[in-house]
Amino acid sequence: MKEASHFDTLNLHHLRVFQTVVRHLSFSRAAEELLISQSAVSMHVKSLERVIGLPLFEKVGHRIRLTGAGESLWSYSQKIFALLEETLQVMAALRGGHIGHLRVAADTTAGVYVVPEYLGQFRRMFPHVGIMLDVANRATVIERIGTREADLAVMGQIPDDLAEWDATPFLQNDLVVIANPSHPLAHKKAITVNLLAQEGFLVREVGSGTRATMERYFSQAGIDLRVDMELGNNSTIKQGVAHGLGIAVISRKVIQLELESRRLVILPVEGFPLKRYWYVVHLRGHYLPPPAKALKDLLLAAAGIQE
Repeated sequence: MKEASHFDTLNLHHLRVFQTVVRHLSFSRAAEELLISQSAVSMHVKSLERVIGLPLFEKVGHRIRLTGAGESLWSYSQKIFALLEETLQVMAALRGGHIGHLRVAADTTAGVYVVPEYLGQFRRMFPHVGIMLDVANRATVIERIGTREADLAVMGQIPDDLAEWDATPFLQNDLVVIANPSHPLAHKKAITVNLLAQEGFLVREVGSGTRATMERYFSQAGIDLRVDMELGNNSTIKQGVAHGLGIAVISRKVIQLELESRRLVILPVEGFPLKRYWYVVHLRGHYLPPPAKALKDLLLAAAGIQE
C-alpha cells in the first residue's frame, strides 16, 4: 500500500485557522473570529504541526510568536490561498465566458458578411477570449462541428438530422435575383419563373446553402436550373454578374455596396425574395464551452430570443 504523503493530510481548514491565529497572535481572539472554541483552535494548530513535523508557535512570556517554520508556513499559506482565490476567479470567468477560446465555423456568406459584426461585439465584451473563425461551405461547417473542431456554427441552411443538432434562427436572410443594370430583364417590372429559366445562372459550388435553396425553388416550379458558370464565392459571383456574365441568386446582405453604386440591380422575380434565416447551430446534448454559450446568447439577443 502506498504511504500517504504530508500533502495527502494537509488540511486547508487547518491552514485557515493557522492564518487567523497569526493575524491576531492569539488563540482566543482567533477562536472568537472563527466562532469556535479556543480548544478547537489549539487542536487544529496541533494537527497542522503533526503534518508539518515542526512547531509553528512558541511562547514568549504571555504572548506567542511564530517559529522559523511558522514564518515560512505563513508566507506559503498566503500564496496558497491567493492561488486558490485566483483559481476560483478563473473558473468564474470561464463559466461566464470571459476567458478561454471561442471556435466558430460559418458558411461562406455568414462568415464574411454576418459573423464578423457579432464577433466585434463579442470581442468588446470579452477582450481576453481567443477567437478562431473557420469560414467554409455548408458541408465543411457541418463536418467541423461533428468532429468538434468548432463549438458553434452560423449557417444559412441547417443540417438534415435535427434530432442530432440544436439549430435556432436569429437573423433573416433574403435571397434575391441580381443582374447587371444593362441586362434586358433589368427593365421589366415583373418576371415570371418561366422567363427566368431561360437565363444562364452563375452559381456557387455544390454544398452551398444558397445553391441548394435555388435548386429547390426551380425544382418546385418544375423547371430545370440552367447553370452557365460555377464559382467558388460570392465576391466572384458579384463580379461576374456586374460584368455581364449572367444572373445569380444571392443574399441581399452581400450586395449593399453594389446596389448603392448601381453596379448591380435586383430583378422583380415572382416568388422572390426567398425568405431564409441564418441559424446558430451546435450538437445537441454536447457540452457548449462558456465562450461559445456567450456568443450564442449574443446572437439570440439580437433576434430578441432568450434561452
